[in-house]
Amino acid sequence: MSIINRRARHEYQILETYEAGMILLGPEVKSIRAGQVNLAEAHCLIRNDKLLLLGCHISPYKPAALNNPLEPARTRELLLRKRELEKLAAKLNEKGLAIVPLKIYFNARGFAKVEIALGRGKKLYDKRQDEKERDVKRDIQRQYKM
Repeated sequence: MSIINRRARHEYQILETYEAGMILLGPEVKSIRAGQVNLAEAHCLIRNDKLLLLGCHISPYKPAALNNPLEPARTRELLLRKRELEKLAAKLNEKGLAIVPLKIYFNARGFAKVEIALGRGKKLYDKRQDEKERDVKRDIQRQYKM
């Protein structure tokens, strides 16, 4: 099961992707497995040589009422290799680039991972162009199905 941030690919042109680990509390892992995550408003920052995930809302897991964190949209630390983090920090200095979470998923070993991307914000005309291309592809597929 993976939670996908559909808005990210619409708002940003994806340049590079990375896989990062997450530091979570126990009940948060259960909530992610249940799919109770909202990535729409999430973004990442590098502060004090740490990669932070901001705005990711993980709903409280009801059966673990006492152990749930007080704030569902708290700042969470992401884990990357030091070399990857330095490379990301260097590229972030370019104008118009941002680190955006694309999806949260569990890898084969059962660890929660976040796929993050280095993206450049799209302009309105870029979004329109993407919509046109999508419509053309859809029309071509319809013709072949008939």
